[in-house]
Amino acid sequence: MTRSDTLALPFPLAAIQADKGSLWNDWQWRENKASLSDWDPSAKPFSKGQKTDDKAAVEQLAMEIDALQNLFFADGRYKLLLVLQGTDTAGKDGTVRGVFARTSPLGVHTVGWKAPTEAERAHDFLWRIHQRMPGAGEIMVFNRSHYEDVLVPVVNGQITPEQTRQRYAQINAFERLLAESGTVILKCLLHISKEEQRERLQQRLDDPAKHWKFSPGDLTVRKQWDTYRLAYDAALAATHTDWAPWTVVPADSKTHRNLMIGTLVRDSLQALKLRFPPQDPAQVGLRVE
Repeated sequence: MTRSDTLALPFPLAAIQADKGSLWNDWQWRENKASLSDWDPSAKPFSKGQKTDDKAAVEQLAMEIDALQNLFFADGRYKLLLVLQGTDTAGKDGTVRGVFARTSPLGVHTVGWKAPTEAERAHDFLWRIHQRMPGAGEIMVFNRSHYEDVLVPVVNGQITPEQTRQRYAQINAFERLLAESGTVILKCLLHISKEEQRERLQQRLDDPAKHWKFSPGDLTVRKQWDTYRLAYDAALAATHTDWAPWTVVPADSKTHRNLMIGTLVRDSLQALKLRFPPQDPAQVGLRVE
């Protein structure tokens, strides 16, 4: 990391909340909303009014994020990790396409996490995750994440409640290490309704261009909807921290989902007070012949 002497702990969401009040506060995990059932997945708190207005706002955000990403890279003091977590069809791929439509692949990277390989299972569950953390000036987007390791094995009874609590603590400690080392952590839970998921899965079956996205396992997991909901509630409650807070993103509307997450990324980058590094004194007055 460069210019570490000026590094402040990267908790931009606190600054955003102080500046913009309840609009963000209302969508942070908290004790008086201890279940996803307390949030409406069809809500549109960041909507500009009409869908066309929202789409235009997403496009504008993509351009602003592109400019900020260039400054973020040049500044070089921070890294940014955006975690997109959610059930099948929640829209993780679509979020990446919409929010980062204008950004350079040199500064924004994406990892789509799948079931661990045999080699990865030979290590602790965070081993593979740590290897894909962003470097200085980089933005990393996780399509699914290390939170799969406190969801899937919990629902399928593969780890005990004590092991689950241990993993929660290990995740919190890991994310604190990242934050104290200059990583901005934004964790978004893409919150869709069971009916919306049904419609999206049916679209995958009916649309020849989407057949490849459908897996019979999707239906098996869908039958576990209520059990997964409980696992999500427990995981979010245990891992919502000051240094790595959870934002619940109502995602029945794809456009609004992108608008809300794009706004979060844009506002977080702005809150860091990024700046270009000073010019090398040796370059002052230099003329290219």
